[in-house]
Amino acid sequence: MSLGSFIRKQFVDVLQWTEDGDGVLAWRYPMEDQEIQYGAQLTVRESQMALFINEGRIADVFGPGLYTLTTRTLPVLTSLRNWDKLFQSPFKSDVYFFSTRLQLGRRWGTPQPVTIRDREFGLVQVRAFGIYSYRVVDVPSLHREISGTRAVYTVDDLEQQLRNLVVTAMSVAFGSADVAFVDMAANQEALSQRIGQALAPVFARYGVALDSFTVQSVSLPEALQKALDARISVGVSGDLNKFAQYQAAQSIPLAAQNPGGVAGVGAGIAAGAAIAQSMTGALNQSAQTQPAQASASNDYVERLQQLKTLLDKGLVTEDDYAKAKAEILAKLTQ
Repeated sequence: MSLGSFIRKQFVDVLQWTEDGDGVLAWRYPMEDQEIQYGAQLTVRESQMALFINEGRIADVFGPGLYTLTTRTLPVLTSLRNWDKLFQSPFKSDVYFFSTRLQLGRRWGTPQPVTIRDREFGLVQVRAFGIYSYRVVDVPSLHREISGTRAVYTVDDLEQQLRNLVVTAMSVAFGSADVAFVDMAANQEALSQRIGQALAPVFARYGVALDSFTVQSVSLPEALQKALDARISVGVSGDLNKFAQYQAAQSIPLAAQNPGGVAGVGAGIAAGAAIAQSMTGALNQSAQTQPAQASASNDYVERLQQLKTLLDKGLVTEDDYAKAKAEILAKLTQ
């Protein structure tokens, strides 16, 4: 190299990152044709880490602090370059800064319904949404596994990968649950903990620590929502007879929404009155026969519970359980 070229060559004597703007996780210091001066100052601020790369290989990692770059502060790089003596000339190395700040309020969701297997309803499709927070804790892993040699790596870049991990963990959490889906959907805190526990080791593989994970809503398919509503209604009414009364009562405002009101369901005002009388008679008859029917219903419910216990213990097959269940339900609806 000529003296003029050496003089024109620029040297870096201060390395730092001021993090202009939010949303950047990794930033490569723009070296271009510059070299790092021996004894240069490296400033790593709070909530930052710095990583030195030598010829594509990860070398030294620095946490928050002010460093003077010498063979003492760069032990791995010194070993890689075989510096057995103090070096007094500039050197080249790629330097990456990483933000380790807590990334709060990151949103996740299932863009498409996810099909899961539920022990009670079989295959169902669900959608879920929520928020989570995380921070970068293992800079070499993040660089090696995801961010690589890109000049800028953002929060949005990382979350494209994290969303896929969340959906996978959610499917596994539902599939391995010991409780029915409808019960889990009603307890979002337990669901959040289950998915968070499944995600933590997966995030760690990429150098990311999951700080919190929250399920804010779970959307049920229409058929499953109807079944859930029916179960809630039975629980509110207390027994099947009251549930039948509840259904009849619910049909009155629905009929009123049709053209002509309740009469519009039949063939005019007379037909509407007949329908109303039929409903009233059915409700009165149900109230009169309630004690005997309630006893029979309770027997059927007990039989269903016994069958379910046998199925859980593996004493009956799925087909036998389904047939017996269908026979009991048919008797309940007679």
